[in-house]
Amino acid sequence: MSNKKNTDDNVFAHNPIQWYPGHMAKARREIAEAIKLVDIVVEIIDARIPISSRNPVLNEIIGDKPRIIVLNKADLADNTQNQKWVQNFKNNNQIAIITDSNKGKGIKEVTDAAYSLMKEKIDKQIEKGRTGASIKLMIVGIPNVGKSTFINKIAGKQSADVGNKPGVTKKNQWVRLSEKIQLLDTPGVLWPKFDDEKTARHLAYIGTIKDTIIDIEELALNLIEELLENYKENLYSRYKIANDFEYEMSYEVMDEIGRKRGCLVKGGEVDYTKVANIVLDEFRTGKLGNITLEEVK
Repeated sequence: MSNKKNTDDNVFAHNPIQWYPGHMAKARREIAEAIKLVDIVVEIIDARIPISSRNPVLNEIIGDKPRIIVLNKADLADNTQNQKWVQNFKNNNQIAIITDSNKGKGIKEVTDAAYSLMKEKIDKQIEKGRTGASIKLMIVGIPNVGKSTFINKIAGKQSADVGNKPGVTKKNQWVRLSEKIQLLDTPGVLWPKFDDEKTARHLAYIGTIKDTIIDIEELALNLIEELLENYKENLYSRYKIANDFEYEMSYEVMDEIGRKRGCLVKGGEVDYTKVANIVLDEFRTGKLGNITLEEVK
């Protein structure tokens, strides 16, 4: 690892990530075909990166179909920013709901919002004597934003495959919540090309892009650099770095973390791969605290 301050373009500028497996192209087609079958689209995003975790391709597919945006994994994000993002979406005439799918927080609000959106249509059906019609929701989102966990929690059972690897759900599948509501689960879909390097980095931080296809040492350096801007205390507290720490460049902080955690190899050199894995894992699991990397401007 070179002893120089990494810059914005260190990780992805020379080797930009392009990751669009064949099953994602197929999933995109299937979502486009199924959109006419549903009443509302529930878009799951990661509350830590509310911009980067939204697939721009889905906007083309969804069109003007009613939509509920779910800020999932909110327990890992900065709560002040969670509230600001909800208000930001509201200001743009969009419904946004904060959820923690693991604990079930916010789940009922999603179904309540769906009933509210469909109330007029349901009332008209009842007037015509049609009382058996159900609301059909389509669940969409990129890999690793917690779609399957959300579905299992809302359904109250193990309805969808859950994993910590991108692309676990392989095909569209219907899940009946009750006589009144059905869900269509869809595979996590990325888009063919990341033009914005920061978007690619943020997706890699949360594990949407597989660690096996990127340089995780450089990725961890970039993450540390971003955390030094707004969440320095989180880093210093977690890794017991003194507040008067002389250096604030990411590679120097990474060195300090390696020494504090005993990530050393023969000769006392820091094992940067081991440090990188620790930092990325502890960010992803919330051990570094509540962090939102993309704030409302």
